[in-house]
Amino acid sequence: MLELAVKLLVAYLVGSLMGALLLGAVKGVDIRALGSGNAGGTNALRTQGKWFALGVVLIDVAKGWFAAGVLPGLSIAGIALDPAVDRAWLTVACAAAVTLGHVYPVWYEFRGGKGAATLIGVLLGIAPRVLLPMLVVWLCVVMLTGYVGLATMLAALTLPVAVLVRGPHEAPLLTFSVGMALFVVYTHRSNIARMRAGTENRAQRLWLLRGRSAAP
Repeated sequence: MLELAVKLLVAYLVGSLMGALLLGAVKGVDIRALGSGNAGGTNALRTQGKWFALGVVLIDVAKGWFAAGVLPGLSIAGIALDPAVDRAWLTVACAAAVTLGHVYPVWYEFRGGKGAATLIGVLLGIAPRVLLPMLVVWLCVVMLTGYVGLATMLAALTLPVAVLVRGPHEAPLLTFSVGMALFVVYTHRSNIARMRAGTENRAQRLWLLRGRSAAP
């Protein structure tokens, strides 16, 4: 079980390397003190611009891809591959650990992002086939409502459905997808509260199907 423990720890620590906060340190800003206060790509875009946000997303996607797609099969010096550890369950465990690290980063007082970009990286590493339906749902919701948070939650809820439909039906991946869908909704609870209060920001450039009265 040493391999399992070490790789879960590594995945969590990698997840704790926040793109927004690493780039923010270089630029001399902490985006948790700006905008919505979230250390993720959307707040980075709103407060620091597209190139900063692109760098944030690339880092957060890359760490998810590494932790889920590379780390489970990686040989670590002094750590033998454990034949008792199921590879599929190890993979989704590392995927969950890196996402948790992103949301609750040990390096940054457990104040991180909401997990969406890291989840995309995870899926690139272990199940890229499910990304297309998630992307379609995300785009449709954003164009209809302008709410990026709502689009992200509904895209996440599409994940277990896509796993079931596109197959093969793997218990580890399905379990992970259900857990992550619910977790992403949980991390967006502040967005839900703002939407209910009518104070949630809309992505004006992506909100293509808004009514004329809502146009700037």
